[in-house]
Amino acid sequence: MKFSQELPAGSPFAPRAMFVDKDAQSLAREILAMDQAEYATAFKGSAMKRAKLWMLQRHAAVVLGNVGTRDDVPLLEAALEHEEPIVRDHAAWALARLAGATERP
Repeated sequence: MKFSQELPAGSPFAPRAMFVDKDAQSLAREILAMDQAEYATAFKGSAMKRAKLWMLQRHAAVVLGNVGTRDDVPLLEAALEHEEPIVRDHAAWALARLAGATERP
């Protein structure tokens, strides 16, 4: 591309290490398993901190409901105990989706 440039080392626009070489499923697993301290460290100095951890965890549950596997069931079951009702609701939805996927021929 005519105007594209490689980002200089240390650029604030460079991708965060947690995003490099990860697919949606593995990233969703990490986010759903994060605690507040891990979230603060991962997104320090980023506009992503405007979003609350529970908001990202809700989205992570949706991702796992769409592309997850049986391996994600324990993580989603743990999310059924989340303090935020919306995370619990979406974890339940994801579990139901995964259960339906395993029953299909």
